[in-house]
Amino acid sequence: MPELPEVETVRRGLNQLIKGAKISDINIRYDKIIVGSTTDFKQQLIGATIVEVSRRAKYLLFHFDNNLTMISHLRMEGKYQVRDSQSEFDKHVHVIFCLEDGRFLGYRDVRKFGKMQLVDRSTEMQVKSIAALGPEPLTPQYTLASLQQGLQKKKKSIKATLLDQHVVSGLGNIYVDEVLWRAKIHPEEPANKVTTAQITDLYPIINDEIKTAIAAGGTTIRSYVDATGHQGNFQLQLNVYKQEGNPCARCGTPIEKIKVAGRGTHFCPHCQVLNQ
Repeated sequence: MPELPEVETVRRGLNQLIKGAKISDINIRYDKIIVGSTTDFKQQLIGATIVEVSRRAKYLLFHFDNNLTMISHLRMEGKYQVRDSQSEFDKHVHVIFCLEDGRFLGYRDVRKFGKMQLVDRSTEMQVKSIAALGPEPLTPQYTLASLQQGLQKKKKSIKATLLDQHVVSGLGNIYVDEVLWRAKIHPEEPANKVTTAQITDLYPIINDEIKTAIAAGGTTIRSYVDATGHQGNFQLQLNVYKQEGNPCARCGTPIEKIKVAGRGTHFCPHCQVLNQ
């Protein structure tokens, strides 16, 4: 699933490719991707111009000149493609925005889990899924105090807590494994039992991990590519994710894989031990 660095990379690519483009028509091949009426969706966007694409955590926000915002969640494998002809899109492209300049913006999603929701721009941050999000790394809202206060309220594992998007938003399975390894925190440690010293270490690590991953264009494990069709490079810098059996880069102990919060979880049993 694309995480914050991947979605940010897609956002930047889309702004380079389609910012200022006007929608002349919309071809919806799979209705369930659209939240609400597909007829209303088309009527409200045909003739509108894309002013900018912004982002909140893992959500893309397409802003239009008619004061509407399309909230787009890529889910597992969603991606956007810009092509010169509709015939260049395969069967997995389910929504096609025809642009007035002759190009086409297609939304491709093999699993069909992605969603597009059209809302008034003034209410976009009140949409339930976005309003529930916690502070985002690399923003003023994400502080050491907010992280500490959020973790103190949670009895479930630190891995599950960082995944649920309420304490910190934008982190997924890959980056949670990586930041916990760097902070030497066991993924099964109850969030409210993580020590003050560990949280103090974890706070800047999360910022650094996200910043570095964005600079690398995100992580491509299986199918992620950005809006220009390029893979990310951060997978070349992963220390624990998908490294089970390989020696820990810090101590040489083989990396182990377990299941935490229903997700495959990678950690070093020597460096990351449960607090007593």
